[in-house]
Amino acid sequence: MSNISAAPRAAVIFIFITVCIDIISFGIIIPVLPHLVTTFAGGDIAHGARVYGVFTTVWALMQFFSSPILGALSDRFGRRPVILLSCVGMGLDFILMAMAPNLAWLFVGRMISGITAANFSTASAYIADVTSPDKRAAAFGMLGVAFGIGFVIGPAIGGLLGSIDPHLPFWAGAVLALINAAYGYFVLPESLAPEHRSAFSWRKANPLGALKLLRVHPELMSMASINFLSQLAQSVYSTVIVLYMGYRYSWDAGQIGMTLALVGVCSAIVQGGLTGPVVRYFGERHALLFSLLIGIAGFVIFGLSSTGILFLCGIPVIALSGFANPAVQSLMTQRVLPSEQGLLQGANAALIGITGMIGPILFSETYARFIDPDNTVHLPGAPFLLAAVLMTVAAFIAWRAVRVNSAR
Repeated sequence: MSNISAAPRAAVIFIFITVCIDIISFGIIIPVLPHLVTTFAGGDIAHGARVYGVFTTVWALMQFFSSPILGALSDRFGRRPVILLSCVGMGLDFILMAMAPNLAWLFVGRMISGITAANFSTASAYIADVTSPDKRAAAFGMLGVAFGIGFVIGPAIGGLLGSIDPHLPFWAGAVLALINAAYGYFVLPESLAPEHRSAFSWRKANPLGALKLLRVHPELMSMASINFLSQLAQSVYSTVIVLYMGYRYSWDAGQIGMTLALVGVCSAIVQGGLTGPVVRYFGERHALLFSLLIGIAGFVIFGLSSTGILFLCGIPVIALSGFANPAVQSLMTQRVLPSEQGLLQGANAALIGITGMIGPILFSETYARFIDPDNTVHLPGAPFLLAAVLMTVAAFIAWRAVRVNSAR
């Protein structure tokens, strides 16, 4: 964390640990949730993929409506209370899902989970509060490390616990989320000074009102478009990757959990060790373009890998696309006022919510169609190839942005 000045370093460490524990509790359920949904849905893999796509869409819909509200509330009352209440809500929701006796109760749990998970946008606003503009890419990279570590530990534990009992990871997630809330209560300081707070307004807090902020500056809209397309492409992970690995490579929950852990390790290395130096040397715009281009290559490798070994070879490649989010986040935060950082992150989360509504249906339907025995074309990797196409469009917009900036 050498790229972050000493003054806000302690605060960044606090939010780093908070987000890390948050992601561990969230990642624990990843290896088992798709299979649990499939079991409740009757055991048919193609039908289970479609049902899970609906689950993921509803989760994103809840994020879409909740993120701007939480962002606006954090601009009014501070980041700390919003983060803590969300952690408590997440822990209680995991208990509900652990006890869910059928698909309907599990569905309700996922709806609540979408609301509580919206605190990630508040964590991003926290980072923007405590770092200077020239240090934000590195700080957002450290936030990415927290995600990476969480997805190393979480799925690995979830895979092991899920092999014992598919409900056990939910109990573990509940314990971690509630521990996280207790930790934050005692050690997480407030980041938003009273003089930088703004009045709460439903006009701004609703998703459409928050998205209007993105039209304030032309480059802000351009970066938002890149963010939207890249996040839409990356929603292929949460939608089909677990089902894909199980179907194409016949991996069990433990193997899938360890593979997702490897993804997290590579992501943490890239975002924690390389983001700061790369962005500092090449600049945010060029780092963003490179990240998107390497992401295209990674998705193509995933989509065309006929063996598990080839799939694993694509993980370090796709990890290098991790520069994109810190770079685009840094560029966007430099275009708004301190009192609007929460609203900006709420708008970003609303965009992610939209991708979460579109992506699961898009990718789960693509996956189900191309593994259907009645389909003349059998291509299980089709969702990843579609993600590569979306990333290509994002790279084109980034290339234009780099060219325009270079011409100035």
